[in-house]
Amino acid sequence: MQKSILILGACGQIGTELTLALRERYGNDQVVASDIREGSESLMNSGPFELLDATNYEAIEDVVMYHEIEEVYLMAAMLSATSEKFPERAWNLNMNSLFNVLNLAKENKIEKIFWPSSIAVFGPNSPKDNTPQSTVMEPSTVYGISKQSGERWCSYYYHKFGVDIRSVRYPGLISWKTLPGGGTTDYAIEIFHEALNKGSYTCFLNEDAKLPMMFMDDAIRATIKLMDCDPGQLTVRSSYNLSAMSFSPADIGASIKKHIPNFKISYSPDFRQEIAETWPRSIDDTKAKEDWGWEPQFNLENTTAEMLKNLPSQNF
Repeated sequence: MQKSILILGACGQIGTELTLALRERYGNDQVVASDIREGSESLMNSGPFELLDATNYEAIEDVVMYHEIEEVYLMAAMLSATSEKFPERAWNLNMNSLFNVLNLAKENKIEKIFWPSSIAVFGPNSPKDNTPQSTVMEPSTVYGISKQSGERWCSYYYHKFGVDIRSVRYPGLISWKTLPGGGTTDYAIEIFHEALNKGSYTCFLNEDAKLPMMFMDDAIRATIKLMDCDPGQLTVRSSYNLSAMSFSPADIGASIKKHIPNFKISYSPDFRQEIAETWPRSIDDTKAKEDWGWEPQFNLENTTAEMLKNLPSQNF
């Protein structure tokens, strides 16, 4: 199972855990982490690391050639809430980094790419419940626009040039290992920190703002499972819908109260509520289940238990 892998954006919320999972699977020396800044101690000490700007084609090409990279996981991105503050910077990072790896594959310098999309590709006119794989999108955020555009380019490069690129539309992700990275669903991580540290939390979304969510272990497992697939199994070359659970702030608050009875949650919605209102409440991921056998392992109850069990030892 030896292969040489490069992670772009390895120090981010998903990238950190993905890098460590891939190193455990393929060997530390086979997985090169890279980012524009250094990452956690566990990431930096467990294998090779390169300081690398994902928008710099020549720099990526040099690392690819030096390490004889076969697969690239492009995790570098500016997320939804931050992108609304810096729209041009978000567009440049999210799109130019994708073109860089697509063109490396087109030139046969790498063999396979993973690029994450998001439920942000859907917009206010998309069906809210059990949002289908193919439907009206019309995203209304900078992040969603960049992800929808990226999906179309992924499909184009696959059909036009045979580039083997694979993608999932991540829902909101929950992890105790890394801090949130500027997304609209970050409340679902912050709430556990505040519950443990203060016994209360003020949420920036409305109590009934139901959104699709996923525990990070499931997200990492889905990513690796998709990349392991025989290409002939895959019928979607834009990005697969991916689902595990859907809940609102009130739901997660009630789940926490089962473990911390005195926990209190209040609500003070900000601009992120407007973003959340354009996104689905639940996702239909039938194609992922049919094509590559996707099945989630975590629901709200065992996610809550995992978060509360593991967070205190992290000293956040």
